[in-house]
Amino acid sequence: MEDGTRPITYIVYDSQKTSPVNGHIVAEAPLCIHINGQPWVTLMCSPHALDDLVIGYLRSEGLITSVEEVELLEFAPNSTCADVWLKHPPPTLPRRATVTSGCGGGLTFAEIDTELPPIRTTRTLSPDELIAQMRALLHSARQYHRARGIHASALSDGESLVLVAEDVGRHNTVDRLWGAALRSGISPQDHILLTTGRISSEMLRKAAKMRVPLVASRTSPTSLSVELATRWHITLVGYVRNTSFRVYTVPERLRLP
Repeated sequence: MEDGTRPITYIVYDSQKTSPVNGHIVAEAPLCIHINGQPWVTLMCSPHALDDLVIGYLRSEGLITSVEEVELLEFAPNSTCADVWLKHPPPTLPRRATVTSGCGGGLTFAEIDTELPPIRTTRTLSPDELIAQMRALLHSARQYHRARGIHASALSDGESLVLVAEDVGRHNTVDRLWGAALRSGISPQDHILLTTGRISSEMLRKAAKMRVPLVASRTSPTSLSVELATRWHITLVGYVRNTSFRVYTVPERLRLP
């Protein structure tokens, strides 16, 4: 389904009354990725805008640095398999993979604690600006409003949302953003990453590789993501609400009173 949902009829129980409702539910499907004819990985994802997801995943895993390195990207008729042909041989598939804490059991072949240079930037944001951008993300999450049960993330320039992505996997939303940015010629560097999902270590690693200096969520970070944010000098914010939020690392980027 192009919008990531499918129609369904379900029964609502409320105050000892039941009624049938014609609504929507979030779609989830496997997507196998073959690179240069070899099976690489299978992702559980929302089956829409798969070009962005595949390109973003390849960039996140370090297989490409630009769209120009992709010779061909095509999907099977049922969109359950993506064939990617690169202009260069892909690295040998590592023996060890990490099943991440992402929804659907995300998979990465990168070391979670990879040494990355600390992020230096002059970008700052006021509390009101951060809250307004999170409010804009929640308003822009079309599939969430239609079916619930889906995560949303966005890149913001501090004044408006530049890109928005939704997926059943919160880590997939970040890959989708990076893929959409690459395909649109937008650099994610120095932008703000907003998300509705928990910020775990693999989410933080993706943000650090995108050179994003501030990551904010509607919910909590994990202890490892706080440790990595400190190491990589990323401002980490959780539980953003209409009038409040929690700052876990590098508070100086927020113009706090």
